[in-house]
Amino acid sequence: MKHNLIIAIDGFSSTGKSSLSKIIAQKLHYTHIDSGAMYRAVTWYAIEHHLFDDFGNVLLDELSKQIHSIQIEFRRNPETHKNETFVNGQRVEAEIRSMQVSNKVSAIAALKVVRDYCVFLQRAIAKNGGIVMDGRDIGTVVFPDADYKFFITASPEVRAKRRFLEYQQSGRTVDYDEVLANVVERDRIDSTREIAPVKPAEDAIIIDNSELNLDETVEKVMSFLV
Repeated sequence: MKHNLIIAIDGFSSTGKSSLSKIIAQKLHYTHIDSGAMYRAVTWYAIEHHLFDDFGNVLLDELSKQIHSIQIEFRRNPETHKNETFVNGQRVEAEIRSMQVSNKVSAIAALKVVRDYCVFLQRAIAKNGGIVMDGRDIGTVVFPDADYKFFITASPEVRAKRRFLEYQQSGRTVDYDEVLANVVERDRIDSTREIAPVKPAEDAIIIDNSELNLDETVEKVMSFLV
């Protein structure tokens, strides 16, 4: 396998593609970029700066004015050896994983001004290759010429259960039906949005991991790379 590849791993929410991508990057000694964290970071910023109206609609003009002041970084935690998300110097890794952000991120990610900004950042980070990047449109929009493209999918019920267990393990109290409804609604928004809808690239390798655990999914992906 040649060096400095760009590997795109796309898929719906809660398919485990971020955990998968981190492990693949570690095995290849590549850099992992969680593009979804960027959209969550912008969503967190919008919530914190009151860029939603009383009906939950994005205040697009205000967000557009402020978008380039949202500095997003990934810093490696020396204790956990994991990348953490920072916005304008503030660590927000835990905050961007909340249900509040999950309920609003699809609306933010559908906005052209947000996608243009995040794609610009993603391409700048990956310009020298050696990257495993996960998201929803990496293989279709961000890097249509990626060396490898994977699309990870699973049933909504399986994905909701995974997300529900993650919340429980982190000590958060959530309702499974609420998590499932969020997964289904995000699928609907993400797959029908006008800009960069979620779908496999024509040349993507599709992996359904409804019946696979993380280790098995990693093994499946690595079988194509080595």
